[in-house]
Amino acid sequence: MSGIAGWIDYERDLRRERPTLVAMTAALAQRGPEGERLWVGEHAAVGTRWSATTGHGPQDQPWVLQEDGRTVLTAALTGLLFEPELLRAELGIDDRCTDAELAGRAYLRWGEDFARHLDGAFAVVVWDERTGELIAARDRLGNQPLYYYPLGTGVLFGSERKAILAHPGIEAVIDADGLRELFSYAGTAGHGILKGFKQVPPAHVLRWHRGRERALRYWELTAEEHTDDQAETIAHVRELLGESVRRNLGSGEVPGVLLSGGIDSSAVSALAHQALKERGEGPVRTFTVSFGDAGDFKEDEIWGSPDAPFVQSVVRHLGAEHTDLVLDTADIIDPAVRAAVLRAKDVPSPLGNMNTSLYLLTGAVREHVGSVLSGEIADAVFGGFAWVHNKALVEAPSLPWVAMGHFGGGQHGLGGDLLEPGLLGKLDLNGYVGDAYADSMARVPRLDGESGQDLRMREITYFHLTRWLETLLSHDESLGAVAGLGTRMPFCDWRLVQYAYNVPWHLKSFDGREKSLLRASVADLLPEDVINRAKSPYPVTQDPAYGHALCTGMAELLADPTAPAAPLADSAGVRALIEDPSVLDSGMRAWVARANVEMLLGLNDWLRRYGVRVEL
Repeated sequence: MSGIAGWIDYERDLRRERPTLVAMTAALAQRGPEGERLWVGEHAAVGTRWSATTGHGPQDQPWVLQEDGRTVLTAALTGLLFEPELLRAELGIDDRCTDAELAGRAYLRWGEDFARHLDGAFAVVVWDERTGELIAARDRLGNQPLYYYPLGTGVLFGSERKAILAHPGIEAVIDADGLRELFSYAGTAGHGILKGFKQVPPAHVLRWHRGRERALRYWELTAEEHTDDQAETIAHVRELLGESVRRNLGSGEVPGVLLSGGIDSSAVSALAHQALKERGEGPVRTFTVSFGDAGDFKEDEIWGSPDAPFVQSVVRHLGAEHTDLVLDTADIIDPAVRAAVLRAKDVPSPLGNMNTSLYLLTGAVREHVGSVLSGEIADAVFGGFAWVHNKALVEAPSLPWVAMGHFGGGQHGLGGDLLEPGLLGKLDLNGYVGDAYADSMARVPRLDGESGQDLRMREITYFHLTRWLETLLSHDESLGAVAGLGTRMPFCDWRLVQYAYNVPWHLKSFDGREKSLLRASVADLLPEDVINRAKSPYPVTQDPAYGHALCTGMAELLADPTAPAAPLADSAGVRALIEDPSVLDSGMRAWVARANVEMLLGLNDWLRRYGVRVEL
């Protein structure tokens, strides 16, 4: 893992402000526990944290180019570039070098067009001393985060919000617009939640010069006629995914694989096993999280089967070296763990024990490997979500995950039902989601004359790839980063995503099952039971004790006269849920009800721990 923090100020001599850069960079210590380097010039300061598993070559970034004893360029990069030898050849560089240097030299060669030549999961900043400009870019799908905060005299930036908040001149404030984004789960690209905070959008290069900001989009999804037949489509998906897995394995320390026994992570495990075998390496190392109450698993409308039997089937089939982390309710409700999750994500989240269990898993995995491959976003690419296979949700004029939340009993955004009614009226979360939906509908790349199911599924896929990923990628990345674990996502490959975006729905789901195209593409690599397993999302505990623990937290919030979220809460609604917590046990209604509770409790902790001021 790695992290970047920095400050540009055209009216201040930053050579006198080194302690501030030290504090901003130190806030990212867990992203890079093995090293730190600072570079400070008159009007620019850049700090980095890094670990030995980051990128390629010695991690002595930021890279600084000097000519005649004067700094010309400074560059820093988080994440990694794929197949850097190809970029080195394109640039005419013979020796191995850091990814940061490659990005910096690419900028020198191609200017603001440099990001088109970078392939990987990255966020990069370049300070051009010659022109007094800051240039920042993120990869095509936004695997790596990069936040910024414009100032009247410059800009602050960091891999996480906490780096910017470490600057003494920045106050943590959330206004109505930030609350709308937070409680709607709309996934608006570029939104930073906190007032004044922004993100560099995926596939964009931003440039700043003396208060002027300019944006260039260097890649986007396009609608193209799909001419491959079913067999050719299956073969091409296999080829693209296999190549992506090989790129993500890299040439350094071999990553592990997060394995759930579903088709997504099993496909990645099998392809990684195959690639390692071809290199004379292996076996593939796999890691799973499960719950101590798994023996009492109850099938419901969301979770159809326990993971363990399918994980064991994959492990036996591949001969994988496997580690299983077993958690109980006490682990995932532990206040210290929940506080660590908040610290990792910097904002409240409705995902509850999905957060805490993944946090604990990544910490355990980091003891074995420095990075992992994940099967995440396959559902977004190939149409695996439950809402994609529900006619009412497909046709709903809303973001489909929010529509599913309402289908499960929710009423306001995703996680907003326990907010005070007057506040809900002011925020109008559903109106905000409606505006987000309309904005995305206007942007969907379509084929001329396209209609019916193929068009609607294209639209939904576009929502997934441009909005859902804004929430999903940061979820996985941040919880890995806090453990110093790099998370790599082979399905998040722009070539695969672009190809799959244009595959008609009747080929993506040719046998009526979710992700039938993906299943067929790896059918020869996995056991039949895994190939035929129906979608079952990331595991959650079904122990009623979890719901009772949430209710205890809500009761404590109402009883605490200093609780910062109490004035924002619907006390009557909270008390009603405490009196009958059965809705929190399992199933779709539990998924929605837990989200409401998690957001309220998370908001309270966030306002208190981060000192966030609510400005309405």
